[in-house]
Amino acid sequence: MSGDHAMTRQPFYPFKSERSKSEYQAYYTERVKAWPVACETMMLDTPSGTTLVRASGRVTDPPLVLLPGARATSLMWSDCVAALSAHHRVYVLDILGDAGLSVSRREKLKPDDLVRWLDEVFAVLAPEGPLRLMGISYGGLLAGQYAVRFPRRLQNVVLVAPGGFVLPFSFGFFARMALLCIPVPGMGGGPFRRMIHWLFRDAERGDACRARLAETITDLKMSWRHFALPAPDWPTTLDDKGWQNFGVPCLFLVGENEKIYSAKAAVARLHRVAPQVKTEIIPGAGHDLVLAQPTLVASKVLEFLGKREAVTEPVVQEV
Repeated sequence: MSGDHAMTRQPFYPFKSERSKSEYQAYYTERVKAWPVACETMMLDTPSGTTLVRASGRVTDPPLVLLPGARATSLMWSDCVAALSAHHRVYVLDILGDAGLSVSRREKLKPDDLVRWLDEVFAVLAPEGPLRLMGISYGGLLAGQYAVRFPRRLQNVVLVAPGGFVLPFSFGFFARMALLCIPVPGMGGGPFRRMIHWLFRDAERGDACRARLAETITDLKMSWRHFALPAPDWPTTLDDKGWQNFGVPCLFLVGENEKIYSAKAAVARLHRVAPQVKTEIIPGAGHDLVLAQPTLVASKVLEFLGKREAVTEPVVQEV
């Protein structure tokens, strides 16, 4: 899309309407109040667009960037951020071209566009040295793609159930995604609700995270309701040669009950083609592992990043 075309788009882009923009921003502003640690919010302007960055932790600690899943926002990391920001300067992004307050200059972004965008943001956040990158689901896919393209910019990368990067999506996930293309009034039930409860089944079983799961479902419903966003490009699984040459120290985390692909098959593939990648299967979790097991996830990540102190207390979020 040309720059001239970008200049003529509706002022409420990427929302469906001015009302959608107003309602979502009011909702988002209220949700931010539940962020469990002190934070600084920045809007970074780069050639690719304006990026919301939420920063927590000491500025003198090593930088760690977190990327959320598709149609989620930086707020999805609220259960892990207290533990991670105790040892790192944590920067959590709203992904460009997706839900949240980041705004792209282009309406349709290809994988190369998003990798370029990340490099632009990282040049501002950590201009003088390597950083640590962690992404979940769609964010994990982007983190992996960035590590392949710019390995020297990263000290470590953590891939949390990355979408399609290790294995293709399962038939069950593909079928449920296809059903979401069928319009359902209000998106309050039907395929959307069944999809979320299927993906996040483990979080439903724990009393401690059931309220957070309800918030997460509402966050996703608000994104579907208010944004006019194109579907992300279907992910390309990294081939054997790509994994063999994967040079960034990497941790792969996946819940034992993962639905988007088999956790055991994903780990088996990495052991076969990329033994340099450290793998961990998180018990009692599926694609909801940062909701169902946030303490364990944070502990595994900190251990991998060189902070041996285990996280022994749950991360408590005041609502």
